[in-house]
Amino acid sequence: MILPIVAYGDPVLRKETEKISKDYPNLDKILENMFETMYEARGIGLAAPQVNLPIRLFIVDATPFEDDEDLSEEEQKFASTFKKVFINARIIEESGDEWAFNEGCLSIPDVREDVFRQPNIVMEYEDENFKKHTETFNGIVARIIQHEYDHIEGILFTDKLSPLKKRLIKSKLTNISKGKVGVDYKMKFPNAKKKR
Repeated sequence: MILPIVAYGDPVLRKETEKISKDYPNLDKILENMFETMYEARGIGLAAPQVNLPIRLFIVDATPFEDDEDLSEEEQKFASTFKKVFINARIIEESGDEWAFNEGCLSIPDVREDVFRQPNIVMEYEDENFKKHTETFNGIVARIIQHEYDHIEGILFTDKLSPLKKRLIKSKLTNISKGKVGVDYKMKFPNAKKKR
């Protein structure tokens, strides 16, 4: 089932998310719905708060980057098979020189900006079977993970912009929260005027 993606301005995107356990209700169905929703919106990652669930869960599918000519051959190859579920994730280390990459977000349609992030992360997480992992991720895959991880921390990519950039996109963000944006996927707008 395709779920509505929560738009910028909804309080759930700023909530502190809760850890979940194996007995979390309907987790298989939630994951299935999240992947279906992400693919319908042509996304590469989706966090539970974006579908109105304040829990520590996100999914990533980097396969669209397998043909990205801006990436090294090694990164393209790694991205081509990278599809994962992250539960109760925690970044334990970030390293390397920050690099800029143009990011967007399904909750903030029509806004894309360069965001600086470190290229290497070490992360602890559980997979969909609640098996624990500690892994190192680099490059574009690390960036996608960092973006989705921010969502479960109540952080949006726009928070990482300079004060000037934030001022320049302020009216766009206000319009998004009011539903004044054209999207071709299902969204839930926090401040949209109800039609009579």
